[in-house]
Parts: sequence; structure tokens; C-alpha cells
Amino acid sequence: MTIATTTQQDQGPEVADLGTLRSRLDGRLITPDVEGYEERRKVQDITVDRRPSVIVQPANAADVAEAVRFARSTGLPLAVRSGGHSLAGFGTVDGGVMIDLSTMKSVTVDPERKTARVGAGATSADLAGPAHAYGLALSTGDTASVGLGGLTTGGGIGWMARKYGLTIDNLLSAQVVTADGEVVTASPDEHQDLFWAIRGGGGNFGVITEFEYRLAPVGQVLGGALLLPATFDVIRGYLDYAPDAPDGLTCISSIIQAPPAPFVPEERVGEVVLMILAVWAGDTEEGERAIAPLRALAEPVADTISPIPYPVIYEYTQEATAPFGVALRSMFAKEISDADIETILHAMDGAPGPVSFVELRGLGGAMNRIDADATAFAHRDKRYMVSIIDLWDDPAEDPAPHHAWVGSLWGQIKHAASGVYVNFVGEEGEGRIRDAYPPATHQRLAEVKRTYDPTNLFRLNQNVSPEA
Repeated sequence: MTIATTTQQDQGPEVADLGTLRSRLDGRLITPDVEGYEERRKVQDITVDRRPSVIVQPANAADVAEAVRFARSTGLPLAVRSGGHSLAGFGTVDGGVMIDLSTMKSVTVDPERKTARVGAGATSADLAGPAHAYGLALSTGDTASVGLGGLTTGGGIGWMARKYGLTIDNLLSAQVVTADGEVVTASPDEHQDLFWAIRGGGGNFGVITEFEYRLAPVGQVLGGALLLPATFDVIRGYLDYAPDAPDGLTCISSIIQAPPAPFVPEERVGEVVLMILAVWAGDTEEGERAIAPLRALAEPVADTISPIPYPVIYEYTQEATAPFGVALRSMFAKEISDADIETILHAMDGAPGPVSFVELRGLGGAMNRIDADATAFAHRDKRYMVSIIDLWDDPAEDPAPHHAWVGSLWGQIKHAASGVYVNFVGEEGEGRIRDAYPPATHQRLAEVKRTYDPTNLFRLNQNVSPEA
């Protein structure tokens, strides 16, 4: 006869082990029977429904180290949640340990040195406000709720990437808890190989508990929304200009149905438009000249671009901070052909919902002038980032039409792909991870992985195996 057995991972952690862990923490330990568990186990994606056996809300790096050692000693899978925006839902896990960094939100700005020390649970908005008080800023995520932990370890293509580079290009040092539970500092002077890897290599190498960033002198920016009719000529003109515009101008633009926003004329709501969200960092008059070629493409449907405090740009993406389901495929591209534009415009006619869109970012500028091997983000030569995105907010809604639309359009334009941004990859398999890292970069990441995490404890991520 066969005797059924269960592993400790199947059973969950022992009560005695949990008691020991709880006694060693300054922060909270949350189990399924504790108030707050249901809320804390969630991530941004409403389709992800996983139940950790234990959630640790650390108060400091020592707590994180205790949680890492606990996961390693019990053999339980380990998930790390910063902002919870992982497209693959990696911030939570069934039957394992979840480190919820959301309580580690400290932000300390040094206005003299123009630097900030930031806890790994802080979001883009958590830093933007305190930094702005001193006329400073860091190029951060698309929405206020994007966690700086995931943003930074993936690279950080933010609102001022063409002016000040990626988020990682402004990282001075990081405090990292490694797989053996040690707390180390990674910087140009200490653990240089680890410092190279965490700048673009994702969460493969440890749990970052604190970042030190260089801030830029940014007070007012010229920013807002410019909505233009989504014609072929408008989109071609935008794509020809955006990657070669003056460095101060960064645009996150989408072919989308005009939203029911206060600045959109009621009769134009639902019309397919090119919505350009623009940030100019620099002299306002120069910014007006830089934006003029975009305004000249067509009579605007709406135009709110004006001098604003940098944190105000997040008001334009506020709706994306709410929980949602997402279907997404993304790529870098060196060129986008006329035929690809026509394909995208045709696909918009069959979009399944009002938040089905194609995002077109012009890259170039400062982010492209860093050597490709200087960080683990190696796609420095790309001109565009193209993402097909479909969002919905009802957990009961059938996701199939959304994934079908994204998949169909992806199949028609993926021939133009030249790599992918690791932060815009879902659960898409090993091949897509290889797309995020060119062969030499991937090999070097695997070497660092073997040094700092030889057993692959940190595997709930876009995983680079130590055996690769």
C-alpha cells in the first residue's frame, strides 16, 4: 500500500517556529488568523489570489534578515512585496513566507548633498513630495503607487529618464539582505559585483532594505497631457520626434480612448487619441520650444501642459493606482514601421474595453549614454518601448477577451522586438527573461547569483538561475 506523506512546505510552518520568529521581530508577524491578513496578502493585480502561510512586516533590516533565515531554514518559498506592481504577482505566494516591505517607508532628504535615503517600501509618491520640498526630484515610476524597490531593481524608466537617466543611474548605494541573512552594503566601493547586478537584475540577489539616491535639481516642470487625434500622420510624427527630442523632454504616450477626465471635452470622450503625458525638466521657455513640434502635429483634443510641481504629474495616472487585472506584452524596438502603426490603429477598433491601449515611449537621451555593461540594464541603445496593455477592475470579469486582444496584436508586431524591459514582463517563461538580458549580461548575472544565492532562495522573480 502507498502511504501519503506531506512536506513541511505543504504543512506550513510549525507553531513553535512561528513563536520563535515572532519573538525576534521588531515588526509584525501576520498569519491567516490575524486581523489584516486578507488585505496584506494582496498585490496590485486583482486576478492574483495567493495565500502565504506567514507575512512578515519588518521594521528594519534585522527583521528582514530574520525572515530570510526563517524561510531558508524551513524550506518555505519566499516572496518579497514592495509596491505590489509585479506583473507576474511575485509579491505574494501560496503556502510560503511573504516579506511585506510596505511599512519601511522612511525618506530622509539631504538637501546639501542632494541625496535621499529611502526605505524599500516607499513608493514613487512617498519620495516625490519630500524631495520636492527642497526643489529636488528623482526620475521615478509611472504612477504614485509604484514601489521604489521593484522599480529600481528592474532599471527604472521614469518621468525624466531622457534628462537624468534611469532610476538606477542615480543609485549611490543600497543596503541588501543576502540569502544567508547577512546585511551588506552594495556600492561602487563595496560588493561591486552585487551593486552592478541589483541595478537591473531584479530581486534575484537579495532583499534591498534601503536605497541611497542622487537627486536632481527639479522644482517646477513643464508637464501635463496633450491629446491629439490618433491618425497615422500624428503617430508617425510623434515617433519620429520623441527619441531625438531635446533631453529635457520625456513622454509616456498611449493610443487610447479619450478618458472621461475633467480636461477632455465631453463630446470627445471615447474617441481614439494619442495621449501624450509629457514632462520637461529645465528652462520653461526651452520646454515650450521642445513641445511645440508635438502641438503642431494636429489640432489638440485637449492640452493641459503647463508649469507644475513635479509631483503633480502623478495626478494624470491616479486611476492606475487602484487594483486591476492586466493583460500586457511589451518590447523594446529600434524602429517602428509604417505598417506597424497601421496594424496598431486597426487593432484599436476591436479593443475590448475603454482601458485597452498601446503605450509608445520614446527613449534616447541620458539613459542611452551609459555604457551597456555598466549596469545589468543593458538595453541602452533602444529608441522605443512599446507595450500593449489592457486593464479591467472587476474581479468577476472574464479575462479571456483582454488576453486575446493583447495576444493577437502582440503576434502582429513582435517582429520588431529588440529585447524587453524586465519590469514589464509577466509569467512568460525563460525565453522572455533571456530577452530582458543579452547573453553576456545574463551570464554575468548568473555568476553573481552563484556567489550570493547559490540555492536560488530568491526565485520568485524574473529568475536568473545560478545554474544558468
